[in-house]
Amino acid sequence: MYGAAADVLGARPMQLRLVMQRSSSFATFLFFVILLSGIAIGFGVFRELSVGSVSISVVALVVASIVARAVRIASAWDRAIVLRLGKFHALRGPGLFGIIPIVDTIPYWIDIRVITSSFKAEKTLTKDTVPVDVDAVLFWKVIDPEKAALAVADYTSAISWASQTALRDVIGKTVLADMLAGREKIATELQKIIDARTEPWGITVLSVEVRNVLIPPGLEDAMSMQAQAERERQARVILGDSERQVAEKFAEAAKSYAHDPTALHLRAMNMLYEGLKQNATIVLVPSTALETMQLGGLAGITALASTLAANGAVKETPPVH
Repeated sequence: MYGAAADVLGARPMQLRLVMQRSSSFATFLFFVILLSGIAIGFGVFRELSVGSVSISVVALVVASIVARAVRIASAWDRAIVLRLGKFHALRGPGLFGIIPIVDTIPYWIDIRVITSSFKAEKTLTKDTVPVDVDAVLFWKVIDPEKAALAVADYTSAISWASQTALRDVIGKTVLADMLAGREKIATELQKIIDARTEPWGITVLSVEVRNVLIPPGLEDAMSMQAQAERERQARVILGDSERQVAEKFAEAAKSYAHDPTALHLRAMNMLYEGLKQNATIVLVPSTALETMQLGGLAGITALASTLAANGAVKETPPVH
């Protein structure tokens, strides 16, 4: 009704449609207020339907139409690009502002909030010729609405294409291992590249987040087998090192017992006692150890068993008749 369609050429349809609905509602309100006021004044002056009252009503209609076309409302996050006879005139908003109908037009409404855009690179070869699919998220903001409107035809599409090409360039210069392990480094490099490309358009890149890196299933299986083999190798190395440390400790203990037979005898007795204390029915003891502990005879073994039974370490079994 008031040339709203002409004011939103080249802008994002959904967002601008909401903005223009608010503007049109207020402009419609002013239109009817001025028109009804003019009709009321005309009939109040002439008291009847006459040429004078009709003239006043027509004038009120013209004024209401001009005012309705001249009034615009910009939200707190919107900036209106005003062109006067095709040349940049002013940047308006937020709030209520006016333009000169026919002379001034508003081709763009620029959103200055932080905007999130997702982009991806599919089947892109890394530096070591591995095809990967990479998904990323871009956080950006328009800091100069004038440049965003005049320096590039469609800045939303331009930043999308710039992001995709930058991502493909970074993937082609990075090996797969670095890409999987150093996402933060890749995100930082992407931010610098995209920001350098979009700066002439009045757009700044706040951050880039790499969400996912997908590799072929066959390569995933190979990497899994490689990781498993590496873990097994590390486990074997740790086990071998543990055996070496145990052997060193046994060698040190052997040196201590070599010059102290009494200590060796006591240690052997303690080991035998610990084995019998667990209610073991069979204990394998080398004959040399029994001779060292003077338990080689039947009397010595019987005496040891009686001592342990008296201490409660071994339960006596009733004789079998």
